[in-house]
Amino acid sequence: MVSNPVHGLPLLPGTSFKDFTKTAFHRSQTLGYRNGYAIVRRPTVGIGGDHLQFNQLSQAELDELANKAPVLTYGQPKQAPPADFIPAHVAFDKKVLKFDAYFQEDVPMSPEEHYRIRQVNIYYYLEDDSMSVIEPVVENSGIPQGKLIKRQRLAKNDRGDHYHWKDLNRGINITIYGKTFRIVDCDRFTQVFLESQGIELNPPEKMALDPYTELRKQPLRKYVTPSDFDQLKQFLTFDKQVLRFYAIWDDTDSMYGECRTYIIHYYLMDDSVEIREVHERNDGRDPFPLLMNRQRMPKVLVENAKNFPQCVLEISDQEVLEWYTAKDFIVGKSLTILGRTFFIYDCDPFTRRYYKEKFGIADLPRIDVSKQEPPPVKQELPPYNGYGLVEDSAQNCFALIPKPPKKDIIKMLVNDNKVLRYLAALESPIPEDKDRRFVFSYFLATDMISIFEPPVRNSGIIGGKYLGRTKVVKPYSTVDNPIYYGPGDFFIGAVIEVFGHRFIILDTDEYVLKYMESNAAQYSPEALASIQNRVRKRDAPAPESERFAFTSFYWLHISLLKGSCVDIPTVSFLFYNSIYI
Repeated sequence: MVSNPVHGLPLLPGTSFKDFTKTAFHRSQTLGYRNGYAIVRRPTVGIGGDHLQFNQLSQAELDELANKAPVLTYGQPKQAPPADFIPAHVAFDKKVLKFDAYFQEDVPMSPEEHYRIRQVNIYYYLEDDSMSVIEPVVENSGIPQGKLIKRQRLAKNDRGDHYHWKDLNRGINITIYGKTFRIVDCDRFTQVFLESQGIELNPPEKMALDPYTELRKQPLRKYVTPSDFDQLKQFLTFDKQVLRFYAIWDDTDSMYGECRTYIIHYYLMDDSVEIREVHERNDGRDPFPLLMNRQRMPKVLVENAKNFPQCVLEISDQEVLEWYTAKDFIVGKSLTILGRTFFIYDCDPFTRRYYKEKFGIADLPRIDVSKQEPPPVKQELPPYNGYGLVEDSAQNCFALIPKPPKKDIIKMLVNDNKVLRYLAALESPIPEDKDRRFVFSYFLATDMISIFEPPVRNSGIIGGKYLGRTKVVKPYSTVDNPIYYGPGDFFIGAVIEVFGHRFIILDTDEYVLKYMESNAAQYSPEALASIQNRVRKRDAPAPESERFAFTSFYWLHISLLKGSCVDIPTVSFLFYNSIYI
């Protein structure tokens, strides 16, 4: 039963008392404003004015009031509507970035200019990231101008990337189709657009000027050619005296350029210069002997000499401040003559004597300008695949139609039908292989080895040819550089390894001893002594009964093997060495 919390009496009629001191029964206000902000206060007084001893709201409710008070006051916030989608071809329509640039063009065949500066405008279209290069048309320029590169997306590298407006800036070089353009400046719109995108622009540069164009802008001057001074003394003194220099013109930096050889003649009688080209057989050029006719060569022209009319070939002394003299032609020095730079690398003996007597220059060594041929590429053979001999397999790499390896014909004729035979035993841990015997035949004509195993009745092993004629590689040699067994490797007690099988040489015949004695340089003294001792021990006289039994048994086997494929000389060798007992 519920009781009254104040009196402790049960809540029944007649047992509850009303407190007349309590007159306010409203709920305490917790929401208010302070300094214009909505504030949530914690309730401290309950209904009836009693002070609360505990918090009537849970912590979760307090957190919810603190977090959602603005929402309850102002409602849920509304998100801003998204901006309308504008495609790139509409947003960047008719918006073009303009850059001022130039590129340098070589002029090798002009006496007045070595290079030409061509100014262009690079346009970048933002709507489709395409570019175009246009050169302003100059009237009567003599060169094709206008649109150099039509509007298109330009490749940036070999990986398939294209130029973007982020790659363009002032003071940089860009390469388009093999031409290098230098960007020097841009217009106001381009500058504002790039800066708005966060790109830091480099300071602008001055546009490079074309030397020939600046020369043509200068006013023309009138020249009066005076009469030449009397050169009779120089003519009589230096008549038929010519300085000869050997020079080269290196034009490899230009497209299809090459290094060509010339002979420069300097005539002392009138200080004229002649240049002759040195032709070679089948060089593909017309055999014109002269590159430049005999004439005086200007070294330094006056300030306005570049405006001299090109149709007039003769240049007088008024247009030239300094002419080329004999002192300018020095071995090891480069000279620019009519737009070409010649390097002098040698001269003749008369020129050396003249420079030593006239100028005191005695050291004029020849300079080696010969073209260094690249070292020949060494042909590398593929790894050996194990089929056939290494020499035979290598012929597939030397010619389209393989040819057999070359043979030593002299060696084959001298050593024809010469065979060295040895008796050997198989070195094997298997007990059945202990009594097996083999005959090694070494053919001196081809350095090949064959192995024959004589058949033994009731041995359980099929005898006959164990290894056909082939060259056997030593175990410690490599596949790419094989070392084959030679006659010097076979002696009594030698271990021969044939394709993983080890054989021990036990005996040989007298023919091998005779061959070793006649070719002692191929064998060591120990090997020769082992063969001699073995043959002497074998040649000792045997009892009469043993010789009779051996002879009878030998001819019996010969008669049995005549119809077989067994080598009769090999069987004779075996019986001679007392193999069949």
